[in-house]
Parts: sequence; structure tokens; C-alpha cells
Amino acid sequence: MARVTSMKLLPSRAPASVLGPIVAVLARAGVTPNMLSVTGLLGNGAAGLLVARGDLIAAGIVMLLASGLDMLDGALARATGKAGPVGALLDSTFDRVSEAAVLFGVLWYALDRGHDDQAALAFVAIVGSLLVSYVRARVEGLGGRLTDGLFTRAERVVLLALALIFGFLRGALWVLAVLTLVTAAQRLYLGARVLGGPGGTAGGTP
Repeated sequence: MARVTSMKLLPSRAPASVLGPIVAVLARAGVTPNMLSVTGLLGNGAAGLLVARGDLIAAGIVMLLASGLDMLDGALARATGKAGPVGALLDSTFDRVSEAAVLFGVLWYALDRGHDDQAALAFVAIVGSLLVSYVRARVEGLGGRLTDGLFTRAERVVLLALALIFGFLRGALWVLAVLTLVTAAQRLYLGARVLGGPGGTAGGTP
């Protein structure tokens, strides 16, 4: 397959100089990668409930903290020699559920206040974010490798959390709805190139 490249907005991982000391402390404390994954899932579930109740600032803060654990579980797994397919499966699944939980909270919040446009945008954002991940999984299931994408989970998490904290939810939902669909289409295009060529890799943010 021919090598495929594409732009990315945020790095997929924090610098090792930042993650290393944190991971070392967690490892010494006996924390496992799965503990971080489950805590992140529960935290994002709580953020979704906070949004539904209208506690947007608290929800944004909880979402940032819980999603930040996603940067640590993989690094901890690699540092402790516990990286494996089961952990990777759980991590990817929990990430999807976490994002959907917060966006469902946004949808509920919008419907409860009669903001039908925001509810529709939240629904589109949920579908778009799942499509972004599905296209990657399908390409890799067919033997390719595809991790690139303009608006992947890191960008989506940061935008939605900041929107909740600083009060620009409607604008953020427009960006999420449009760019998740654009990224799904982008990955579909890149995936077709990866699978259709004689060899190569598409790299970037997960």
C-alpha cells in the first residue's frame, strides 16, 4: 500500500517527559491500566449526568480529568509490561462509550430545555464520532493500518470540555457535528487508498 499522510490538530500522546513521572508513581502504587480505563469510563459517565442536570462547568472539568486518564492507561500498560489485546479492546470500547455518554448528556440537556437544534447536533456528533472509529476498525480488520484523521478523539474531548466550561456549547456542537463527519469521510478515503495499494501505512492520531 502507498504511504498516506494527513494533517492532525493535536498529538496523540503527551510528551514522555510529562507522562513518565506520573506513570512511575502509578506503577509503584499498584495501579493497573484497567483500573485507569474503568475510572475514566465512570468519570465520563458522571460528566454525562452532570451535563444532563445542567451543571456544565463541573461536567467539563470532570470530563477533562476522566479523559486525561486515557493518556495514562496505555503508557502504564507499556511501562509495566501489561500491554495486550484484551486491554486494548477494553480501552477502545470504553473510549467510545465515554464519549457517547457525555454527548448523550448534552442531548438530554438540550431536549430538556427545548433546544432542538443542539439536540440534533449532539446526535450527529455521536454518530460521526462512532463512524470515525468504525472506519478505522474496519480498515484494520481488512488488513490495513489507519490511525490518521483531522478531528479524532483528542480534539473532540478538548473542544467539548472547553465548550462546557466556558459556555460556547452551540458553536462547539456545530464544529463537532461537521468535523466528525468530515473526518469519517477522510478516513474512508484514506482507508480506500491504504487497502487499494500494494503496500504502506497511514499514520497519525488514534
